[in-house]
Amino acid sequence: MIELSRDRTAGLDMAFHLHSQTNPQQLRAQGPAVIERGEGPRVFDSTGKEFIDGMSGLWCASLGFGNKRLAEVLYEQSKRIGYYHTFFSRTSHEVSLLAEELSKRSLIDNAHVYFATSGSEANETMVKLAWVYHTVRGNPGKRKVISRQKSFHGSTIAAASMCGLQTMHREFALPIPGFLHVSYPDMYRGMNEGETDEQYSDRLAAELEQMILREGADTVAAFIAEPVMAGAGVVSPPKDYFRKIKAVLDKYDILLLDDEIVTGFARTGNWFGRQTTDMQPHMMALAKGLTSSYFPMSAVVMAPEVYEAVAEFNKSGGFFGHGFTNSGHPVGAAVALECLKIYEEMDVVPHVRRMGDRLKSHLREIAASSSIVGDVRGVGLMFGIELVENKDTKAPFTPSFGAGFKYDTFSVENGLVVRATGDCLILAPPLVVTEADVDQIAARFGKALKQFQISIGR
Repeated sequence: MIELSRDRTAGLDMAFHLHSQTNPQQLRAQGPAVIERGEGPRVFDSTGKEFIDGMSGLWCASLGFGNKRLAEVLYEQSKRIGYYHTFFSRTSHEVSLLAEELSKRSLIDNAHVYFATSGSEANETMVKLAWVYHTVRGNPGKRKVISRQKSFHGSTIAAASMCGLQTMHREFALPIPGFLHVSYPDMYRGMNEGETDEQYSDRLAAELEQMILREGADTVAAFIAEPVMAGAGVVSPPKDYFRKIKAVLDKYDILLLDDEIVTGFARTGNWFGRQTTDMQPHMMALAKGLTSSYFPMSAVVMAPEVYEAVAEFNKSGGFFGHGFTNSGHPVGAAVALECLKIYEEMDVVPHVRRMGDRLKSHLREIAASSSIVGDVRGVGLMFGIELVENKDTKAPFTPSFGAGFKYDTFSVENGLVVRATGDCLILAPPLVVTEADVDQIAARFGKALKQFQISIGR
């Protein structure tokens, strides 16, 4: 184990490290937070301060921090074979078993599985597979991909282009041509006065169809969506939304791609978010909870017709021209298999539902007594708490005020890690939380909120 002083670590970091989604000027002024260790849902910084990580790292540490079982499996598999690839027909026991497990659990009959190392890679792989699928069917011009405003699908070029977030585009002149965005289903702010859930879904489906017709149905390959939109502030669609969207897509031979990076493995109170929202995709992208991020691994689960398109394309003797050095890593596969065992042993789905109901109840109590909480929404163990200037009119704070980031200062002081996305505060704690943990999360959240309100005279 490397031992450095806090100051030495901070100095090296500022001198040599470019951080993800961090303002370099702010880092220079304030320095990094040095996290030294973790235990269950908690992490500890270099001063010894304890935090409940209400975001599971980046939505991913589902089984908490310092999980000894996962560490032991990682170590033992590394001793057996620390690396091998899956190019040129190679495989391992662990990869074959994991492919079977994911296929059986996916709800896609006779599915095949492709392995990668990140959610971005998995989402880009789905796009490339969609292109192959349409080419084999005699439609090579079907290349465009439609996603939704405020969606997040990754940081590589195509994945970032699929994002509906200006922050993922502005520095890189994205999106690249062929990536389009429609409205997302925001039931708090997007519905018209007097509009029913079904009417709202009809309107969004009609907007999608209008875009397809405007672009030309013979140019559109796929529509990608998160079952529950994580980075948008934990936004769930109306119950019939995906049924109506799928009807439009089927009408024009367009594939539905399911980004389960955040929502997979019980985060929404079902094994997959697609079950929570009644989504019927052709492909699913998995990551994060797949290994609880104890190893970088992702997967694409595809319907038989997609797999067969790859086989048909290469029937003359070519090979699938796609791959990553660490695709199907045996250590990652071993860790993923152990994660699945732990999820089963803890009976994860009912556990998440119980803990989620308890946390939601606490959050709604806090919101009822707050003058600035406009909405509490979520499923399973992922929640968005939206701060507003006026609860009655839903008027937001001015963007320059930065209410979410101002709240975050108080949250950190109270030992709770949240995610501030604009003025929406997000909680998605590790799935291993207990009732006592949930109660502490709510208490710390409520205390920080009161302190923030006092600071702004509310």
